Amino acid sequence: EHQFCGGRLEKAQGTLTTPNWPESDYPPGISCSWHIIAPPDQVISLTFGKFDLEPDTYCRYDSVSVFNGAVSDDSKRLGKFCGDTAPGTISSEGNELLVQFVSDLSVTADGFSASYKTLPRGAEGQARSPGEDARPGTSLPKPRPPPAETPKASSEAQATPGAPAVPAVSCPKQCRRTGTLQSNFCSSSLVVTATVKSMVRGPGEGLTVTVSLIGAYKTGGLDLPSPLTDTPLKFYVPCKQCPPMKKGASYLIMGQVDENRGPVLPADSFVVLYRSNQDQILTNLSKRKCPSQPVRAAGSQA
Repeated sequence: EHQFCGGRLEKAQGTLTTPNWPESDYPPGISCSWHIIAPPDQVISLTFGKFDLEPDTYCRYDSVSVFNGAVSDDSKRLGKFCGDTAPGTISSEGNELLVQFVSDLSVTADGFSASYKTLPRGAEGQARSPGEDARPGTSLPKPRPPPAETPKASSEAQATPGAPAVPAVSCPKQCRRTGTLQSNFCSSSLVVTATVKSMVRGPGEGLTVTVSLIGAYKTGGLDLPSPLTDTPLKFYVPCKQCPPMKKGASYLIMGQVDENRGPVLPADSFVVLYRSNQDQILTNLSKRKCPSQPVRAAGSQA
C-alpha cells in the first residue's frame, strides 16, 4: 500500500516527492530519508515546489528536516518545515545533504515535491543558516482558513465540536476494545456505518473526524435526514490514535452522543472496517431488546 520512498541520489539533478504524490495524501506513520551526494568539489541546491504538511507551531507531528552531511545531527540541521508555506532554496555547505520526512499516525496532507541540482562551490548563493526553521505562523504570506468543512446538514451542525472546554483525557498507549458486537451495540448510543472523509487535529489534543454516512442503526437522538446516505457527520475523537481510523476507509462505528459535544468516539469505542454483511446483523440487533436496558424508540433506524 505504501510506496517506497527515500534512497541515495547521486545524479547531477533529481526530484524528491512524498509517497502517493500527487495522486493522494501521504500515508500516516511513515519515514523517508533521501541522501543526496554531489562530487567533492560541488554543493547541492534544494528547492521545494508544492508543499503541504500537517501544520503545527513546532512541526511536532509531520515534518521535513534538512541536514548538512549524511546524518541527522541537530547541530547540522538547516531547517525543519511543515504547514503550507514552501521553504526557500536551501544550499549545502559540503557535497552531501540529508532530507528526512516523517508523518505521525493521525492527520495527513498533500505532501511535497522538491528538486535538487549540484553546483560548483561558490555558485549557490547564500546558504540557509542552521536553525532557520519554517513553521506555520512564522511568515505566512496569506491567512489560510481552517480545514473544517462547512456544515451541510442539521446533523452535522449538531455534531460539530463546540465551544465547551475540552476535558483532559488519559489516552492508552495501545488501542484496545472489549466486549462483543452485541454488548457494544447495547452500550453505545450511536451506531452507524460510514466512510471517513477528513481528519483534522483539534479541539485540544483530539481529532475532529468527518464521515459520510452509509447507514444508521442507533441515532442517539440526532435528527438525521431520510434517506441519510452520504449525510456528513462529525465525531470528536479525544485520543488521536484510538480508535485507529484512516481517511477514505469505511467503518462500522459505535460511539456516544454527548449533550455538549455531539458524537464522540472514546478510545475504547468499537470501530471495525465496514463489510456489507454487517447490515443485516445490525438490523437484527436494532430490533432486539438489550439486557437491563429499556428500548429507546429513537434508537433504531435502518
